[in-house]
Amino acid sequence: MKFIHLTDTHVVGGGLLYGQDPAAALARAVQSINDAHGDAAFVVVTGDLTHWGDADAYARFAGEMGKLHVPAYLMVGNHDDTPAFAAAFPKTPRDENGFVQTVLHTEAGRFLLLDTKAPEGAGGAYCALRRDWLRRQLDGSDDPIVMFMHHPPCPVGIPAMDRIMLHEAEAFFDVIAPHIARIRHLFFGHVHRAIWGNWRGISYSCMRGLNHQVALDLGGPKDRISGTFEPAAYGVVLLGEDQVTVHLHDFTDSSERFDL
Repeated sequence: MKFIHLTDTHVVGGGLLYGQDPAAALARAVQSINDAHGDAAFVVVTGDLTHWGDADAYARFAGEMGKLHVPAYLMVGNHDDTPAFAAAFPKTPRDENGFVQTVLHTEAGRFLLLDTKAPEGAGGAYCALRRDWLRRQLDGSDDPIVMFMHHPPCPVGIPAMDRIMLHEAEAFFDVIAPHIARIRHLFFGHVHRAIWGNWRGISYSCMRGLNHQVALDLGGPKDRISGTFEPAAYGVVLLGEDQVTVHLHDFTDSSERFDL
């Protein structure tokens, strides 16, 4: 099974963001997916679809995503606005409490798309209502699990980003701990970097954003996030019976290919 992990598109309703056009970057990503990975089962976008959460930005985002040839599943991040998102994408599933989280039933198991948006601030939240929903999904089946969330549940070594990771990480882990053996992988965004690792027995990966990245500022200040214009990328994921492979696709790379 093949699918695409796209994250942190940060589309704006008009003008530029840090001197760049996020909608143009999204258009290039969509074209790349159509051209190179049209056989993917779907695309999962792990939040921060827009930068300011305004209706015009969601309209631009929807316009570009509408050109995609494969299905897309959308999630929210700290830069999103849930009411504006819901107005733009009224068919996106939400749980009984209105959180933008759902279950995808796939040939590779159950894909859980989680809503980690806090009511305020840039850090992540996963309240008791959301944890109860997650507990029911995990207890209701013995299928393999693949999880998606915007905020990482663990520090990644960049102090400014670790300050705004998922704040209820311990409570979140308590819910998933009995099921670690069948959680195949965890995908997240938010950090705007390509990162792979293992958290308490769960393998994870993060992808770069499309408009701008977070600098690899290990040991840097907690109160300032340094940005860069490292190349945009998305993840190409291959799921087999006994393997998870995540490729970073630097789709803006125009260097010449040659025979090795």
